[in-house]
This record gives sequence, structure tokens and C-alpha cells, in this order.
Amino acid sequence: MHVTELNIYPLKSGRGIALPAARVDALGLSGDRRMMLTDPSGHFITQRELPALATLTALPQSSHLQLSLADGREMMVAPPHPERRKDVAIWKSIVSAAVAEDSVNIRLSEWFGREVKLVFFDGGASRTATRDWAGPDSPVSFADGYQVLVTTTGSLSALNADMAAHGEGSVGMERFRPNVVVDCDEAWAEDNWAAIEIGGIRFDLVKPCARCIMTTQDQQTGSREGANPMPAMGRIRMSADRRVPGPLFGWNAVPRGEGQLALGDAVRVIEHRQEGWAIKKR
Repeated sequence: MHVTELNIYPLKSGRGIALPAARVDALGLSGDRRMMLTDPSGHFITQRELPALATLTALPQSSHLQLSLADGREMMVAPPHPERRKDVAIWKSIVSAAVAEDSVNIRLSEWFGREVKLVFFDGGASRTATRDWAGPDSPVSFADGYQVLVTTTGSLSALNADMAAHGEGSVGMERFRPNVVVDCDEAWAEDNWAAIEIGGIRFDLVKPCARCIMTTQDQQTGSREGANPMPAMGRIRMSADRRVPGPLFGWNAVPRGEGQLALGDAVRVIEHRQEGWAIKKR
């Protein structure tokens, strides 16, 4: 098995950026989900309620951040002043985040037709993943809950085969917004991986990823008019474990070291989960 994709999402719910190589540290892939939009109260915003975020690309440069929409509008954003801070809410976490200048937030609000603020997970921000799954003192940025999302090609093929059998079309891996995609022929093999090693780094697969309406959205346009993988996941990937309810695709992983990953890197299973994960029978 080997790595076939490496992706980061600099702005939470914004467009992904495919990379040939990526640095890994305790927060996951370098640059992943270090920014997000919030409403005026500080509550995080995603494609769930703002599908147009799929049209926004955040591209960090050496001294500035470039934001661009699919329609050609763009702006350069200076690094935030570390003293411009706001407590923001992401799920159950409250994070002290740096806030972009007012002029940036005004323009972004115009772009999306609602008041938003751009916030940054900088050196003054801190957050930890859920101890019960990730262990103690496991730092995470603005990701939904964990540092790295791992998916496999074999599982996508199995999902698309079920969709095709029901006349539902097919979807690409981008619908699931993974960080690391592993080329693996066996569908759902990852349910039995407790830990893998890539580039000399151990990744503990700590919790399966329950999926939501974002998987129904085109990741270039935000449209929900195309193929929808949710019915197929409901048929073949519905969790039978109440700790993680709903349809599952991919695994949340915690890096236990630092280093470099690259496309083509070998993926080795170093610890197995003998019981896998309970899936409801059809």
C-alpha cells in the first residue's frame, strides 16, 4: 500500500489543496485548517450552512494570505495582529483566535452576503482533541475534531459500486475531504487498522468519521444537485456503535511523531484492531 493523495484545507470548509509532500507535526499536516470563518458571535461556519465556501481558496504565501473565489475575485490578507483576538466556538471547544482586519471581514461579508469574520489559529491559540479517543494532551487546530483524516481507494470503490448498482452515479474522493489517501484494494480494511506507519511516523486510527451533508456537495461549486453518497453509506456503512452514530467513511488519525510525507510513500499497518468496527447489517 502507498499514499496516493495528500491534501490540506488551509481554511476550514474552503477548497482543498493537493500536495506532492507535506510536513507533519502534532497538529497534523502543516497548514491544515489554520483559518476559518465565524459569524459575528464567533460561532464557526462551514459548508453545511454556507455551501459557497466550496468556491473559496485560501493559499498561504510567504508574507500574506491569498483569498480567491471561483469567479475571479481575490484579495491579499496580511497576517493578523496577535492582540486582535476573539474567543470562537468550534463544536464544544472555545478557542482564542486572532482576527483579521475589519477591512478584510467587510469584504468577505460582501462576498458571501452575510456578516462573517476570518480568524486564525496562531501561536496564541490552543485546543485539544477529545481525550477519550485521542489520549491526553493531543493538540488540534480548527479541524472538526482530530488531526488527520485517512481514507482508502478500496473503500471509495466499494461505495461507488453500491451507488452504481442503485443508479445513483458516483463520487470522487474529494467529497470526503481526506488528508491522506491510501491505495488499498480491500474495501473497509481500515476498520481493522489500529495504527499505520508512513514515512517513519506512527498514526493511531482512533475514531471512524461520521459523515454529514457536506458529502453531498460538489467541492468546486458547493452545489447539492449531483450524485449523493449518503443513501449508499446508509445502506452499507451505518454505524452499529452508539459512540459514533451515523454513516461512516474514513478514520480520524492522531500522529505520534513529526516528519515528512510524500506521494508514493509506503503505508504499513503496525497494529490491528481485531474486532474492527460494528456496522449495521442490511
